[in-house]
Amino acid sequence: MNILGINAYHGDASASLIQNGKLVAAIEEERFTRVKHWAGFPTQSIQYCLQVGGISPSELDHVAVSFNPKANLNRKLIFILKKRPTLKSLLDRFNKQSKSISLKENLALACQCHPDEIRATIYSLEHHSTHLAGSFFVSPFEKAAVLSVDGMGDFVSTLSGAGNHNQLEYFSRTQFPHSLGYLYNAITLYLGFPAYGDEYKVMGLAPYGEPEYLEAFRRIIYPKGDSFELNLDYFTHHQQGITMNWENGAPIVAPFHSHELEKLLGVMRQPHSELTPKHQNIAASLQSITEEILFHLLNRLYDRFPSENLCLAGGVAMNSVANGKISQNTPFKNIYIPPGAADNGTSFGAAFYVWNQILKQSRQFVLDHAFWGSEFSEEDCLIALQKHHLKPHKIARESLLDYVVDALCAGKVVGWFQGRMEFGARALGNRSLLADPRREDMRDIINLKIKFREKFRPFAPSILEEYVGKYFAVDAPVPFMEKVFIVRPEVRSQIPAVTHVDNTGRLQSVSRQTNPLYWDLINTFHQRTGIPLLLNTSLNENEPIVRTPDEAIKCFLRTQMDALVLGSYYIDRSQIQ
Repeated sequence: MNILGINAYHGDASASLIQNGKLVAAIEEERFTRVKHWAGFPTQSIQYCLQVGGISPSELDHVAVSFNPKANLNRKLIFILKKRPTLKSLLDRFNKQSKSISLKENLALACQCHPDEIRATIYSLEHHSTHLAGSFFVSPFEKAAVLSVDGMGDFVSTLSGAGNHNQLEYFSRTQFPHSLGYLYNAITLYLGFPAYGDEYKVMGLAPYGEPEYLEAFRRIIYPKGDSFELNLDYFTHHQQGITMNWENGAPIVAPFHSHELEKLLGVMRQPHSELTPKHQNIAASLQSITEEILFHLLNRLYDRFPSENLCLAGGVAMNSVANGKISQNTPFKNIYIPPGAADNGTSFGAAFYVWNQILKQSRQFVLDHAFWGSEFSEEDCLIALQKHHLKPHKIARESLLDYVVDALCAGKVVGWFQGRMEFGARALGNRSLLADPRREDMRDIINLKIKFREKFRPFAPSILEEYVGKYFAVDAPVPFMEKVFIVRPEVRSQIPAVTHVDNTGRLQSVSRQTNPLYWDLINTFHQRTGIPLLLNTSLNENEPIVRTPDEAIKCFLRTQMDALVLGSYYIDRSQIQ
């Protein structure tokens, strides 16, 4: 049975394919279009999934998209009657929702076939139900509490419930206009970070400040019952809507805080202007209040469903700092957050919702790695290198590991391109930039010479799974770089390049079972240096993570990266004429 899941007409458009209850392909459209967070219909992603699955459009049994215009319709009507939003905001919402009507036609265009060839049953699913399905149904838990928290989807920002075997049960929904994700988005824009998805920059900035404005934020958002409320005096979205552009291209969101917020916190920072201690303190305060509200939601959820297992999803689940504190601030001990916890993951969430919840099929798959994207042969790599008139060394595997470790120990920054591309926002060892974590200057070198990004942003450590407890204040797998933990005091001086200003690291534990080549590379570095981890960041430069060998080479050539490994081919900058 073939089930195609789609996230469409929204940021992080993506597609996924499951066959007989197991994921076989998942990819974001941005990797093809080369536009970050690309919004629209994921045409090339769908084509890729069908190619990997070895099927034609007529062989699709079910297709599911992760939004449903009819969901929560009564609540929408009540809101319109009470709040009387502007006509423009209503038209914007109708424009997006009306696109679902042409889903079959757009699918046929993507598959380059006549609509009559699409014989699959098509489902429009409530947004947050696909978030929960994309976490619980692919988790290792038979039973778990489940929570989805993001900006807004189908008029809902938060959905709590429980998962039991192959079924989800829902407890409570937080409706528009109240949204923890909207709060973080609004303050991100207020702090002068205008691009869609820039919330992670604010999360990286927060440790440089103190939560001086926490009490002010407690006036902006506060717990209420099992959920929370926004003080709408500080926002405009409930009356004017949010000016968004979800057409084909990068999503655009305009600021939506009110003058009252600037009275409370001061004038909005302009992009590219100086970041002051005040801005750092606002970021720290935002992070603190986000954690307070999240822990409130989780503690109330535990009261309703007292399990030690938790599955978390939604854009707020990308807040790795908060994620790392859940087990210390709630009764939950075992926490699963999938790669693509944000809207990109709703594509496989939609597919598994159909397989498990609708078709009531048994669960037979655990999502324990993120490598579901494009793969290229050795021949593909060589052709790309020759196209750019490069003459690489072809090196056998064992020698290649030593060769790369030699380069890392010499202070070089190495691009590492292997196997299938990662799904989700984080490079996990197949499309990565690697460096020596022992060098105190390495973070500045990569930020300023290769990534061309803000110098306050941290880098992640990829650590052998067996050594997590020796270097961090936890001893559990963190395979998707989804949690931040304290670096143990006795090792901080050994790995300064991956220890953030607050003595934390957003680690990725590397398993020998799920990525043996990357594990062997780190282990080779460990045998040489005594340090079982590497600095790992994504192989890109102000663009989506590279997908193809050609994109990797172009990134190598236009930056000051020292070396690039494509499969078994090694090219050093010193070899370039």
